[in-house]
Amino acid sequence: MVKERVRILVVGGGYVGMYTALRLQRKLSAELRRGEAEITVVTPDPYMTYQPFLPEAAAGSISPRHVVVPLRRVLGRCRVIVGEAESIDHARRTAAVTTLATGEARTGARPLRYDELVLAPGSVSRALPVPGLAEHGIGFKTVEEAIGLRNHVIEQMDIASSTRDPEIRDAALTFVFVGGGYAGVEALGELEDMARYAARYYHNVRPEDMKWVLVEATGRILPEVGVELGRYTLTELRRRNIDVRLETRLDSCADRVAVLSDGARFPTRTVVWTAGVKPHPVLAATDLPLTARGRLRCTPQLRVEGVPHAWAAGDAAAVPDVTADPPGTLCAPHAQHALRQARVLGDNLVHSLRGEPLETYAHKYAGSVASLGFHQGVAQVYGRRLKGYPAWFMHRAYHLSRVPTFNRKARVLAEWTLSGLFKREIVSLGSLEHPRAEFELAAGGKHSQDPPENPKGSS
Repeated sequence: MVKERVRILVVGGGYVGMYTALRLQRKLSAELRRGEAEITVVTPDPYMTYQPFLPEAAAGSISPRHVVVPLRRVLGRCRVIVGEAESIDHARRTAAVTTLATGEARTGARPLRYDELVLAPGSVSRALPVPGLAEHGIGFKTVEEAIGLRNHVIEQMDIASSTRDPEIRDAALTFVFVGGGYAGVEALGELEDMARYAARYYHNVRPEDMKWVLVEATGRILPEVGVELGRYTLTELRRRNIDVRLETRLDSCADRVAVLSDGARFPTRTVVWTAGVKPHPVLAATDLPLTARGRLRCTPQLRVEGVPHAWAAGDAAAVPDVTADPPGTLCAPHAQHALRQARVLGDNLVHSLRGEPLETYAHKYAGSVASLGFHQGVAQVYGRRLKGYPAWFMHRAYHLSRVPTFNRKARVLAEWTLSGLFKREIVSLGSLEHPRAEFELAAGGKHSQDPPENPKGSS
């Protein structure tokens, strides 16, 4: 039994935040019913995004609404606040939170008091000071970015199909991806596959007219799947006429020209940045101990090191991997650990409230799977290596088993089944990014913001 009323604050509604709150909601069901416990989740979005499905959502294999899980439906006994934690003063058990309402009222952040803190804000894209990147780069970390990129790619094909200017056409059909990890390789593989399929519906755009470039600063791609499968992936991408450049950096993309460190220059309207992530900025605005890389120092029990009543997991936490050799190795920041850490964190928080001994988080890395497009993939699971169709099938089966809620599992499976029976949808809905543009033009008014080059498109 919890001895007194406890206020639990969960910062972040991603994989760790949602699963931790869900675990607490189940374990403290009696206390929540009696009013002895309160769980508050502060998240910038009212949904959790299952990021491994973003490449398929961008390629049109899955509907965007099936990549996200609505938090208010799943966390029915929690208080969900759509907002941002600006800073945290754990010594005073207070978080400064901004919401949509505080933005409208212009009152600034309001204090939110708590007794137990769970920090799971995840990570943000790690952008480097590359000239032109802020103006022309496209990220690939949210469902909005994935759908925007899909619309953008199809729109570039429309531009190329409707012009006779070779410079405009070449720039529109050149797609540069920066980063050879999971996000970059999977996004490139899925979108190249989609664009190659879509080209059959354009009378003057052929797959060989498109130029796909993958830029990686190190000497290999997909290091998570091992050297052999990394080489296989490199060979497979190059067999599809994808220009993979290793040990190469993006020096500039100003004026819509991608300039690489090896001297190559590509006029392009598409630069996709997937070159890693960094800890969420809110971590630096706390009084909690951080590592040199800005992550929270944590114990194997998922407590913040040396700080009572503070817990963390996922990308934001530097959790020791007790199964790894040598000692001191940290758990890699990926979904495989996040799900399991969230469960242990929720259980340990309840154990702490009830005066029970804590569990130690221990999970031996099982392996990795990656999709390279329709019916193509690589996988290394428990030491066994798969490639091609078996790896692609395992990729889908694994992530179908991991996507939260039975509702989402059923919907994703239904969409995969239908996509095998019917043709792909290749419609660009770029106007969704500027939904009022049509009415503003009809009403003779001015746009609330500077109009884009194409007010009805995504460019």
